[in-house]
Amino acid sequence: MASMSHSSIALGGASASASDYLRSSTNGVTGVSLRTLGRAMVAPTKSSNLYVTARLKKGKKFDHPWPSNPDPNVKGGVLSYLSTFKPLGDTQKPVTLDFEKPLVELEKKILDVRKMAAETGLDFTDQIITLETKYRQALKDLYTHLTPIQRVNIARHPNRPTFLDHIHNITDKFMELHGDRAGYDDPAIVTGIGTIDGKRYMFIGHQKGRNTKENIMRNFGMPTPHGYRKALRMMYYADHHGFPIVTFIDTPGAYADLKSEELGQGEAIANNLRTMFGLKVPILSIVIGEGGSGGALAIGCANKMLMLENAVFYVASPEACAAILWNSSKAAPEAAEKLRITSKELVKLNVADGIIPEPLGGAHADPSWTSQQIKIAINENMNEFGKMSGEELLKHRMAKYRKIGVFIENVPVEPEKKVNMKRRDAVVSTSRKLEGEVEKLREQILKAKETSSEDHQPSSEVLNEMIKKLKSEIDDEYTEAARAMGLEERLTAMRGEFSEASAEEHLVHPILIEKIEKLKEEFNTRLSEAPNYESLKSKLDMLKDFSRAKAASEAASVKNEINKRFQEAVDRPEIREKVEAIKAEVASSGASSFEELSDELKEKVLKTKGEVEAEMAGVLKSMGLELEAVQTNVMDVDEQTFVPSENILEKVEKLNQEISEKIEEVVRTPEIKSMVELLKVETAKASQSPGDTKVSQKIETLEQQIKQKIADALSMSGLQEKQEELEKELAVAREVAAEKSEESLKEDDDDDDDDEEDGSESEKPEIINPSFA
Repeated sequence: MASMSHSSIALGGASASASDYLRSSTNGVTGVSLRTLGRAMVAPTKSSNLYVTARLKKGKKFDHPWPSNPDPNVKGGVLSYLSTFKPLGDTQKPVTLDFEKPLVELEKKILDVRKMAAETGLDFTDQIITLETKYRQALKDLYTHLTPIQRVNIARHPNRPTFLDHIHNITDKFMELHGDRAGYDDPAIVTGIGTIDGKRYMFIGHQKGRNTKENIMRNFGMPTPHGYRKALRMMYYADHHGFPIVTFIDTPGAYADLKSEELGQGEAIANNLRTMFGLKVPILSIVIGEGGSGGALAIGCANKMLMLENAVFYVASPEACAAILWNSSKAAPEAAEKLRITSKELVKLNVADGIIPEPLGGAHADPSWTSQQIKIAINENMNEFGKMSGEELLKHRMAKYRKIGVFIENVPVEPEKKVNMKRRDAVVSTSRKLEGEVEKLREQILKAKETSSEDHQPSSEVLNEMIKKLKSEIDDEYTEAARAMGLEERLTAMRGEFSEASAEEHLVHPILIEKIEKLKEEFNTRLSEAPNYESLKSKLDMLKDFSRAKAASEAASVKNEINKRFQEAVDRPEIREKVEAIKAEVASSGASSFEELSDELKEKVLKTKGEVEAEMAGVLKSMGLELEAVQTNVMDVDEQTFVPSENILEKVEKLNQEISEKIEEVVRTPEIKSMVELLKVETAKASQSPGDTKVSQKIETLEQQIKQKIADALSMSGLQEKQEELEKELAVAREVAAEKSEESLKEDDDDDDDDEEDGSESEKPEIINPSFA
């Protein structure tokens, strides 16, 4: 600093004003009046020393030349959005995504244990450590195996850090620049100059709000043409001054309202795309949230594009894609998977050039750490770009986009890839609609089970229609699987051979049966390798569930109808009179069991019982059902409660297993196999022509032949003799149990007599006649 002094100059002066002095950054005014200096006659001498003192007054920070509120009719002022980005007054409310609910339950348990420890004073350290370890492991497992739709939800998380949050964390200084120089300033795009480690950059990014109020003001991060033109102006500015450009992408897409289209939304985006390919400064794009369509690409044509780990970049949102392809936004999870919009998938496709890691729980779990990872990535890539000239940067940028979507001609496509290239005759669309119907039907069945109500049970017609659709879907899936495995031609040829053989009246040749079995075994072995195996398995499970539901529904319907008819038959006057008369005679006889009744009364009981059973059999026959046997209830209570020993039960189970194995062995023989296959063909023919008596007779004959063959094989195996021996053993065991029961009853009678002699009161046990229970 220099100072100026001279004996002939008066320092200060009454006529000097404060504005005549040079100002410094410190308060107060010192120095020499410029007017006095101008009027003074300075005669320099050799011995004179010249000193100049100058101080500047500190100006007000961000002191803009416009008034704070130029239009009093606009609430908050027309330039209120130019205020600096400030911290939120209230902390953001925690938001739990659906797939994070198990973690919330663990957190709640940890808080409950800590609260209990504080209230009781007991030591729960081990339990807390165990729960915290479990929580950390669950968090790690969850966030290392996220599905694409889960990453979409994380990218849209309301608490995810925005562009300005990252900017204030990574820059030393930042000055926001406004306006497109056409009278507009879109708050959905923020631009400005900032420094990182002393290097200047031009920052451009989409800005979402941190709460509802900010989102409305920022238009939910969806820019209008004014925003893209503002970004374009700043790109030209950066190119002119040699500032590297860093863009932050976080938008669901460009704002597509009528006004934006009238103002040239498409032209603004296209102009940005063209201009960015001609800028001679490095451009680095970072996707910090979701990058939607052209609204993201308008500031994303860069030398490199990096993505945060849970960010997504897409041409259409999963919901929009699902609505277009499957007419339902519920298909968004599948659409997100098929679109391949996650960072890992886009790096594989060379659309993105790198992944910036996020903390477990997403960027909102630790925004500062995430910002520092972004800062490290910017420094590394800018150091690489700093070694390139302007022309090299242009070539590098062009090469990045030229290598996306490479197609090689005259190279055979692998079968597993080829399956997705062929038209599936709208199978995907039908499948997606079918899944919605399946879900509704499942909910209806579950509701019927919970309420035990038949009103909510789906009708047989609905279930039959669903089963028919599922069978059609499964046939298509099997065809796709055979095509993918290269077995389609062999299966078609085999099907033709079998049709020719089954068209004749004789049985199918054993050699053809063996060929069919080998091809079937090969198909089943390789089925798990098919690309649509999971879809096929899922539909087979659906078919099984609905077949069970149909069987249960039909059984319940038949049962209700039988009970209704039975009740009508029993309520007939003549039957009711007979039953009541027999009951009265049994009651007047004083007998306590069936054996104590007189022979005449026994005959009457059995006759009445036979008449009732005949009525029941008539009811079943009228419904098209056949009565195979009637299980009598006229037995002693001890016989009803007879339980065989463990040894006998083991023998019964072993015999059943031997019989099942023998039947399977017989069925696997070529002769029976050919008969079964022929039976299937005839059954299919019968379903197509129900009135054909010739086919029905052939089916009946085949069924009788198969049953006879199995019966002959069982009788020759010696299993029939084993069954007879086991039945005898069961009869002996039942007789022994009955004798023991009679002895215990006699002992009880003696005890009762003793009690009566002692004058003690005892209740007489109530004997229930099983015949009329």
